[in-house]
Parts: sequence; C-alpha cells; structure tokens
Amino acid sequence: MRRVPFFKPFSVVADGLIFLFVAAVIYGITAFAAQWNSSYNPVYDIDLSLSALPLYALFSSLRGLIAYLVSLAFTLVVGYWAAKSPRAEKVILPLLDVMQSIPVLGFLPGLVLGLVAIFPRTNVGLELASVLMIFSGQVWNMAFAFYSSLKSVPTDLKEAAAVMKLSSFQRLELLELPYSAMNLTWNSVMSMAGGWFFLTVCEAFTLGEQTYRLPGLGSYMAVAIESGNSRAMVGGVGAMIAVILLFDILLWRPALVWAHRFRLEEGDGQQKQDEPLLALLIKDSVVARLIKGIYFRPAGRSRLRKEIREWRTPALKMIDVDRLTEKQRWIMRGVVGVACAVVVLYGSVRLVQTLLSVPAADWLVIVGGTGFTLLRVLTAVAIGTLWATPMGIWIVQNPRRLRLAQPVVQLLASFPAPMLYPLAISLFLALRLNFEISSMLLMLLGVQWYILFNVIAGALRIPVELRYGMRLMGSSRRDQWRYLFLPSVLPSLVTGWVTAAGGAWNASIVSELIQYKGTTLEAHGLGALISKAAAHGDFARLACCLFVMVVVVVTFNRMVWARVYRMAQTRFRMDL
Repeated sequence: MRRVPFFKPFSVVADGLIFLFVAAVIYGITAFAAQWNSSYNPVYDIDLSLSALPLYALFSSLRGLIAYLVSLAFTLVVGYWAAKSPRAEKVILPLLDVMQSIPVLGFLPGLVLGLVAIFPRTNVGLELASVLMIFSGQVWNMAFAFYSSLKSVPTDLKEAAAVMKLSSFQRLELLELPYSAMNLTWNSVMSMAGGWFFLTVCEAFTLGEQTYRLPGLGSYMAVAIESGNSRAMVGGVGAMIAVILLFDILLWRPALVWAHRFRLEEGDGQQKQDEPLLALLIKDSVVARLIKGIYFRPAGRSRLRKEIREWRTPALKMIDVDRLTEKQRWIMRGVVGVACAVVVLYGSVRLVQTLLSVPAADWLVIVGGTGFTLLRVLTAVAIGTLWATPMGIWIVQNPRRLRLAQPVVQLLASFPAPMLYPLAISLFLALRLNFEISSMLLMLLGVQWYILFNVIAGALRIPVELRYGMRLMGSSRRDQWRYLFLPSVLPSLVTGWVTAAGGAWNASIVSELIQYKGTTLEAHGLGALISKAAAHGDFARLACCLFVMVVVVVTFNRMVWARVYRMAQTRFRMDL
C-alpha cells in the first residue's frame, strides 16, 4: 500500500499562510483590545499614509465581525420567537418594522452619549457605540429572512416532524435551521454589506459641536474625502476590496457551499465549487492534517460527539420551552410584560414632550421632505426589481453561471456604496443630472443588492425536478417564468422589497446631503433633514424627523408589504 508523504509539496506554503493568518489575528485582537482600553480620545488622528491601511482594515473587520455575531444571535432568538408565537408575532414584527426604519443616525445620539457616560475614561463606550451602529445596519434583514424561512417550511415536513414527535429544539435543529440555511446565509452576506454601507458614518461622525473618530477604514475614507486626497481614497477603496475578498474566501464561500447541502432536492450538482485556496489550506497543510487526525478519526469523532452531548443536555433543559410549566410561563410573561410596559410608557411620555416642542412650520417642512424621500425610495425599489429579478433567476439556472457570478455579485453587493459616491457624483455632474434625481441613483447603488440576493436565495430553493418537469411538458420559456420562476421567488422577493425599502430609507441620510469638493449637495428630503439635525445637535428636530419616518414606513409596510407577503405565503408556498 502506497504511503502518502507527510510533508507534501506546497505544504510549507499552506502552513505559512495559516501561520501568517493566525499571527495577524492575534496581533489585531491585541491591538483592538488596546484601542478599547486606551484613554478616552474621541478625535483619533487618522494617518492617511498607505502603511496605516492594514491596521485600519483589521479594526473595521473586527467591528463588523463582532456586530455580525451579535446580529446572528439576535436573529435566531427573535426570528424564532416571532415565527412560533402568534402573540409575540403581533409585537415583534411591528417592532422590527419600526427599528429597521430608523436610520443609523437615529441610534447615534443615544448610543454615543449613553455609552460615553458609562465609560467616561476609556474608548470602550465609543467602540461599543460603533459596533452597535454597525449591528443596526445588519440585523433587520437577517431577522426578516429567518422569520420568512420559518413561516414557509413545507407543510408535509412539519407533519413529518409532528409524527416523529420531535421536541421544539429537535425541530429547530433537524428541520427549521437546515431549511432556512440557504436564505439566512445569502442574507447574512447582504447584511454584512449593510454594515459596510454605513462604515463611514459609524466610525466618523459629528454630534453637535463634537466630532468623533475611531481608527478604521470608514474614518480613513471620511478624512480622505474631506481633505480631497485622491491617493488615500484609492488606497482606501483597495483596502476595502481586500477586506471583502478575504471575508468572501474565508467565510461566505464555505458557508454557501455548506448551505447548499440542505436544498430540498438531491444532488443537482449546482454548488460543486472548486476553492483553490481552501483546498490548499485543508488538503496540503500539516496543521490541518494533524487536526483531522486527532478530531476526525473514529475515536476522535466519538469523543467530540460525547462532549457535545454532555454540553448540550443541560443547556437544552434551560432553553427548551416545552419543559416549562404553565405557571413558569405566566411568571416569565408577567415579568417581561411589566418591564416592557414601564419602558414604553416612560419613552412615550418623553417623546410626546419632545415632539410638542417642535414648531408647526418645522412639521410642514418635515412632512414635505418625507414625500420626496418616499418617492425616491419607491422609484429605487422599482428600478432594482426590474433588473435584479430576471438577473437573479437567470444566474441560478446555470451552475457554471452561478459559480462565475456569485463572487462578483458578492463583491459588488458588499462594497460600501458611500465610498463610490465621489466617483458617481462626478459622473452625474458631468451628465448635468439634477441632484434630486442623482440622490435617488445614489440610493439605488446600495439597496438594489437586497433584491438580487433574495431573488437568488429564492430561486435556489426551486426543486430541479419542477424545472425538468416543465421542460418535458414542452412549456415555453414565457410559461416557465410565469408559472414557476416568478411565483417561486415571490416570497423571497417580498422579503427583499421590505429590506430594500428599509435600506433605502436608511440610505437617504447619506445620499440626500453630501459634502463634495468643498460644496454641499442637498436634495429635498427627510434624509437631508435628519443629517442636518444630527450634525447640529438639534435633538428635538431629529426626534420629529425619526417619528415621521417611522410612522410612514410602518404604515406602508402594514398597508402594502404585509398584504403582498400574506399572498406570497398562502398562494406561492413551495409545498411538495
């Protein structure tokens, strides 16, 4: 029997890459921890030299990753609760609508002032505020996607789980999480992109007379744009592309390949992707082979499973709702209900007092600006739908096409659009476009990807047998699109509409008021009013703008999106 040499060719390269990656992570975590514990310094002196970019990129990556982990935990808990409890659903869904309709600048004053007051001597408060603002740009899309997946689990699979008498946790582990893996993974990619979108706002912002800056790519680009340093701007864009590619190679591509294991049909071969770097690290690395030899041989696997069971058993007893008595449930509901009632009552009284202090003339200006922003949001969603829906379905129909398009789409979607605003604005000015229209196009640069990603996620769940069946019946391309593709992706498309509209409202704060080469470009809209109110520290006017935005977004969601969503869930379910 031929023995495989332990030190294969290129193993030095593979282990060298692993060593460099681990060393960089250790150094980054150490430097990041030192930044958190450093003396309070709200205005960090940003170094615009290219040599400073690796450290800034590492800091921004760690903030984004921490925010994503918090978003994922929030999504699994809140999305599951909303999908399983009709009472909680009536509260959580409107609350998610409200929270996703509040732009990042709406969270900024409370987070910054509150956390800085709690941590007055270190940068912990500012760092936490930055992470939570990135979290507010990521989490809502993921929560809606997970909730949508849980609500659209096929009825026959639910009945099979009931016949097998699976517990709540077993249903989640064996049915609901695998079924939602595809949608949740694709939307995780989009949510991370949503966090990058507001990176410049989360790391460099002005609140009243105080300017705040943290070391990172967002603040680097903000200072470079402000100073007109073209070399630094190009370097910042290149560093952002490198960060996105690194996340794509090390995190999202393996996650998407893993998620394809849970498709309903068997082995259509759509996701047999060759990842050269991962293959090099896993197959040729001595470190990887040692780990596999220890943990993945039969004895190691049985030991690992035993450790997981020993850890999971007491944890399940604590979180399994089925084990709670009726009295314990009523106590939990009472405690949570009283706490929520106190918080809501106090917040409502303070909000009413603040809104009454705003003059009537300001209210008229805010309502008029809301109309302009609503028109831009609907136009951006419509334009995004017109190209992203056919494009997403077309990409999924061919495995080779999907392999080629997936990394390109992920790169374009993950890149923060505000970093491209200077280039886009120069193009719009050259074309002599009115900024009222240009601001809508700037808004479109970021929100169109929400629709495309949800269409791709929905199209990937179409069983290949249905496509083959329609071809065997001689159905025309038009009939396949009309009776199979479009109805099948509609549930995911509605989720894309909701999140794209929410993203467009958020994007209005950075697309309707822009500083460009020493001049201020402003479009009539609610986003511009919010940006000016936050910059001037006018908290009463800011609260009024946010209140109007929340009312409009929630009303539109209830009147339009909720009805379309119910229709998609009842008429276009993928029950086999």
